[in-house]
Amino acid sequence: MNYYSLLLVFLAYWLFVIILDRRGTLSKYNITAYGPILMLRTQKGQKLLDRLASRKGFWRVFASIGLPAMLIGMFVMFLLIVLVDISMIGLFQSQNVPPPSKFNEPRNFFLIPGINEYIPFEWGVIALIVTLVVHEFSHAILCKVEGIRVKSMGILLALIPIGGFAEPDEEQLLGKKEEKEEGEEALPKTPATRSQRVRVLTAGVMANFATALVAFILFFSLLGSISPVGEVMVTNVLPGYPADHAGVKPNMIITGIDDKQVNSAEDFLIYASTIEPGSKVTLSVVDNRTRKVIDLVTSPDNRTRPGIKVYNVVQGSPAEAAGIKPDMVLIRINDTNITRLDEFISFMNSTRPGQKVDIYMMSNSSANASIEVFRGIELTRYPYDTGAKKGFLGISYSPDTGAVSYSLGIGVGEFQAKRFLHTLQNIPSLLNKLDGWVYLFSLPIIGITGEGFPGFSDLITYFYEPTGWASSLGNGIFWILNILMWVGWMNFYVGLFNCLPAVPLDGGHVFRDVMAGTLSRIIGNGERVEKISNAVVVIFAILILMSLVFVTFAPYAAHGF
Repeated sequence: MNYYSLLLVFLAYWLFVIILDRRGTLSKYNITAYGPILMLRTQKGQKLLDRLASRKGFWRVFASIGLPAMLIGMFVMFLLIVLVDISMIGLFQSQNVPPPSKFNEPRNFFLIPGINEYIPFEWGVIALIVTLVVHEFSHAILCKVEGIRVKSMGILLALIPIGGFAEPDEEQLLGKKEEKEEGEEALPKTPATRSQRVRVLTAGVMANFATALVAFILFFSLLGSISPVGEVMVTNVLPGYPADHAGVKPNMIITGIDDKQVNSAEDFLIYASTIEPGSKVTLSVVDNRTRKVIDLVTSPDNRTRPGIKVYNVVQGSPAEAAGIKPDMVLIRINDTNITRLDEFISFMNSTRPGQKVDIYMMSNSSANASIEVFRGIELTRYPYDTGAKKGFLGISYSPDTGAVSYSLGIGVGEFQAKRFLHTLQNIPSLLNKLDGWVYLFSLPIIGITGEGFPGFSDLITYFYEPTGWASSLGNGIFWILNILMWVGWMNFYVGLFNCLPAVPLDGGHVFRDVMAGTLSRIIGNGERVEKISNAVVVIFAILILMSLVFVTFAPYAAHGF
């Protein structure tokens, strides 16, 4: 569905909300509309909250631990924003601002499945629900622990869930005067102390961090329950060739040819080039995690065509400016022949921004494809990593990048499944270094190879199979891994985002209380402390908002909208 279709669906939904609101249908069911956003409330679950809040000592310790965690997150997030701003200003001064791309599109700043293109819808919805429940439930439980009334709980809906809430008595919690609803009894209220308020506010962030920790521990532990089946995939089968007649299908994983084990695309292509025409060949393959043996007889066309098939071209990249198109096959850069994916990666790792390269491309992977040379392509900086030292070309590859053996009629691609899984498994051991946190923080966006990692779905699952106790789960192990990864990542991000010292985020309220407590020790309690604290928090909120706007629109300002 394109943007215009989504916009029409959203506008139709908004019109429906307006009609229901004017008819009084929404208020009848305790639903409040704020423009297109619906606030769905319920007072159910109060007894459950009371039972969960019975262990008051545990919850107070839990929330108290959240304060230093939030302050650290607050410092990290604010420092990150400052560093990104400084870097962007430096790029403006050197006229090296990266072109607009999906990395700075406003929709990708929101962790909303269906809007953010990095978040798979099905796993993202599950992760978002878990994130909202643990965050808001923790607020509600701590309100009960501290004797603060919870008026209602619910979700925020704008066609899809975009948030959740626990609605405490704000007069008790924040000192805000609230209008009494008709028929509501004026109950005596004890205002929350500053320490009580901080515990309630930090509980949500602490719950997100705790959930992320548990999810990531389970995710990285369960990675040991899958193993690679091979690294060479059939990307295409040429019609009328031996493989087509023998029943070879795309997405099969080739593990052997005759009595030779196939560890790489090069193994397969080299062996295929030595086979005499009319020879019988036995392929060992894995078809959707089922092992098969396929026999075929080679044709007289005993050629191979190596290269890296272009999967996508990044908008605004040097590759796009040069005229490189998807489905072209890269066979050479400067004087270096490119036959395998690792050779392409190795060459690009040796480049630098500003370096000019000549790219040799075949128009497609067919036998009579013409070769086109793109000369003097100037590599740029990576748009999502301004600290990267290697050059950025702007083409992406995938497991279907590959070469063709015409004697068999098989196109193959290579995906380094063992190295990929090994790198994922090693991320926890790298968390004592900055690299580990960068991997974890940017896993869905940048991934291991620069293409992002949405989880174990689509083609990538063909390269792995469950082992040991997980064998009985079949594809279920990949569903579990995807849920754990996205629950962990989304809770981690939401927790960090809520640490920002900007109202109305939890971090803004905590920052104000911590600052007011510090100032009160210096200049005493009073309205002056409250005014200073409120003013500083508002200034921080404006600065953070301006910073996000600046980073979002800076590439458009430099290159045009």
